[in-house]
Amino acid sequence: MRSLVVAVSVCGMVSAAQAADLPDLPILRGGLTEGLSNARVNWDGYYVGVQGGYGSSDENFNGSTKNMTAAVLANTLIESEMQVSSWNTNLGKQSARSSGFGAFVGYNSQWDDVVLGVEASYLHGKFGGSASSSRSLVSSAALSDGNYHSVTSTQTSQISIKDMATIRGRAGYALGCFLPYAFFGLALGNADLGQTVTVQDRVSATQLGTYTALTPLSSNNIQHNHLIYGYSAGLGVDVNLVGGLFARAEYEYIRFTSTVDTSINTVRAGVGYKF
Repeated sequence: MRSLVVAVSVCGMVSAAQAADLPDLPILRGGLTEGLSNARVNWDGYYVGVQGGYGSSDENFNGSTKNMTAAVLANTLIESEMQVSSWNTNLGKQSARSSGFGAFVGYNSQWDDVVLGVEASYLHGKFGGSASSSRSLVSSAALSDGNYHSVTSTQTSQISIKDMATIRGRAGYALGCFLPYAFFGLALGNADLGQTVTVQDRVSATQLGTYTALTPLSSNNIQHNHLIYGYSAGLGVDVNLVGGLFARAEYEYIRFTSTVDTSINTVRAGVGYKF
């Protein structure tokens, strides 16, 4: 009996020593779920996805017809002495809301938890607006031709952006299955632009006399599928769902400064796959 007790004690000591030499597995610590949930998501590689967005476009039309007005009135008396093209016609600012859909493609490179990448994003929709205004002014004194002039300047300006694409550099930080990121890049747009200018001049020998209308001067400039450019910036988060499949939520600000100063703010949701 005494020999049996000694043998059991020796076996127990050997078993304890062998257990101490085993790898530090979560199941041995009572933490199996903790060990699995801490697995790192691999964001490195190429990815593609689709997206939808909704937002607002804000246009500042002030000054958008100035150069056209100056060209229409080149070498005229009212331009040289009344500076009609410099009048503030108060075309003003417009804002509208719209939705769109598109896709994105990119590449990530990951170092530990830091993720850097480059991405191209595309959105098709209809963002833009239009404005019109008119201003009249009577010369306070006779011009060099000996007549008083009553001038009315009328302008319209519009922009419709159908396609937008941004090429961005982005930086993110991996937090488990979440990848919050920020980006900045170049923005390109495909837009239909239109401006019209009409200037009506009337003359009279006296300031309070009867004014006779001269032939109106006008011009219009319609451009279809015109390339505009600007810059883009924003924030977003990618969420790994399963395998290479991920969901995305994003805010993007785009500003186009060509012809009509236009700012577009959109919120977007999408789904993608990383290869």
